[in-house]
Amino acid sequence: MNLEVNAIFQIAGIGIIIAMIHTVLKQMGKEDMAHWVTLIGFVVVLFMVVRMLDNLLQEIKSIFLFH
Repeated sequence: MNLEVNAIFQIAGIGIIIAMIHTVLKQMGKEDMAHWVTLIGFVVVLFMVVRMLDNLLQEIKSIFLFH
């Protein structure tokens, strides 16, 4: 349970930081950099979710003994 809550807070934290960086860059007139930062943040979160999904599937496999 603690791992899921920690992961949710990590993803939310990354989202907040990326949103702030995006806003600052957009205010400075660097919209292309703002979009790249958002894309990189999305990819980082996507890798985190894929890793958690892999752990979930491994756990399901071990529960049902599909070694």
